[in-house]
Amino acid sequence: QVPPVESGGGSVQAGGSLRLSCAASEYGYGTSCVGWFRQAPGKTREGVATIWIDDGDTQYSDAVRGRFIISRDNTKNTVYLEMNSLKPEDTAIYYCGLAVAEGYVCAPTSGDFGYWGPGTQVTVSS
Repeated sequence: QVPPVESGGGSVQAGGSLRLSCAASEYGYGTSCVGWFRQAPGKTREGVATIWIDDGDTQYSDAVRGRFIISRDNTKNTVYLEMNSLKPEDTAIYYCGLAVAEGYVCAPTSGDFGYWGPGTQVTVSS
């Protein structure tokens, strides 16, 4: 498997929106579950949202449910994270990861993800 590549980060004011993209290689994701995670300075990486590539089923962390939307476009091998009503506490590096462990659990709380992309910085100012 080849790690995906994230894009779309930037700096916005609180209440604003951003859309992140997670692009798979030309060979696809090599998994049926893709997730968005984030890591703020001094904190451990936390799950944000996950999606099953095949049927589009999604899960969200409590911190972002109702504000973020994860989606996929299988014709482009791309997973998106639409982030609305952004808060300063959403500031972090956002990573896209692939569920790779045997018998993986596709959920933001799962530790079964790997093949991380390089990440994209999101900064929300108050």
